[in-house]
Amino acid sequence: MTDPLEALHTPIVPVDPDPDFAARLRERLRRALLQPMGDTMTTVQETSAPAPAPVRTLTPYICVDDGQHALRWYAEAFGAELRSEPIVMDDGRVGHAELTIGDSVMMLADEWPEEGLLGPTARGGPSQSLYLTVPDVDVVFSRAVELGAAPDRPVADYPYGRNGVVTDPFGHRWMITTPPSPGRPRLREGDVGYASIWVPDVDRAATFYGTVLGWHASPASGSSRHVQGLPEQHIGMFGGQEHRTMFLAFAVEDIRDAIQRIRAAGGHAEEPTDEPYGLSAMCTDDQGMSFSIYQPPERTSPVEERLAQSAGVSHGEISYLTIGVPDITRARTFFGTVLGWDFIPGHTPGGWSVRLGDTEVRPMTGMHGGTERPVVVPMYAVDDIESAVTRVREAGGSATAPAQQPYGITSECTDDQGSRFYLGQH
Repeated sequence: MTDPLEALHTPIVPVDPDPDFAARLRERLRRALLQPMGDTMTTVQETSAPAPAPVRTLTPYICVDDGQHALRWYAEAFGAELRSEPIVMDDGRVGHAELTIGDSVMMLADEWPEEGLLGPTARGGPSQSLYLTVPDVDVVFSRAVELGAAPDRPVADYPYGRNGVVTDPFGHRWMITTPPSPGRPRLREGDVGYASIWVPDVDRAATFYGTVLGWHASPASGSSRHVQGLPEQHIGMFGGQEHRTMFLAFAVEDIRDAIQRIRAAGGHAEEPTDEPYGLSAMCTDDQGMSFSIYQPPERTSPVEERLAQSAGVSHGEISYLTIGVPDITRARTFFGTVLGWDFIPGHTPGGWSVRLGDTEVRPMTGMHGGTERPVVVPMYAVDDIESAVTRVREAGGSATAPAQQPYGITSECTDDQGSRFYLGQH
């Protein structure tokens, strides 16, 4: 019987296909092998590194003017990882590269003017935005700017989350966002939504508190700095101020009603301005203390809480605020009328704890009289107060020996510019 497979016994003669066709075929096969499809074909457990993120239905494929630089930059700025080895052409240009960013894939290639493929800079600017979701927008935004991105819009709070916009060194526009956390307790009228240290030299303050509390302060506008990386709280710094205090911004439900209450109580309130985080107005109470009030956009009212409750305060965040005023009776009347604060006797003689109904103001706040002028002194939570006290002293500040109190271990401190604060370990 004739062997039907006899024809296959002849020697195999390799062919020499067209190089362009071979390159295209090789790339198609590579993608097909990397793309997970169908059922599992083996029961062998894979113990090596997990498979790269899959290409999804819609994948950005961008053009850059320096592919090798772009691969390094996106890795440093956004934590991108190569999905596979890039295809580099004979002239050194990146012909094709795939990067994994989180659970997504972004493809890129160098410019190919001969085919009409140019980056945003060559075309006169971006025509689209890349929307990047990250756990901490402040950290990623600052890192991108430090690595050469242009800050198009500073980080701020919006109904859809905390967001900032940069243009990378290759001309692409990135909207970097941290979505709002679900289930967060709401910020009530009278709670503190923002706090800023007023100091003479903001750069010195950034260095000092970076050393003591681990803060990373990024430039905001002018002599302002924003502290990044705090889990819940928004804290800033403002330079050029001889009066060393902490400036507070209080949430209100209706800013125009609140302005009328401030004026009727003997204080001063400017007309509200529309800011990225809502309507805001600068104010002064009837004893000269500066503060602000703000009302978020209507669709998010009441405001989501941006400061943690006292039980959940993390290292470097504010655990307590002490407000000193010349006349405690006038202050209780003013803030009771304006913010709805209630007052109960505190732990120290002449001191009062501030409440909203049957709960504490957030963060916990106390008030006392007898100061020459109004001043706000914060207490910062620390994980190890002994180490924190040492860092205060080494950074040029002063700190008392830690002492046990009914509510934890505390130390009274001043920074290297004379601003008072406390450290607290609970």
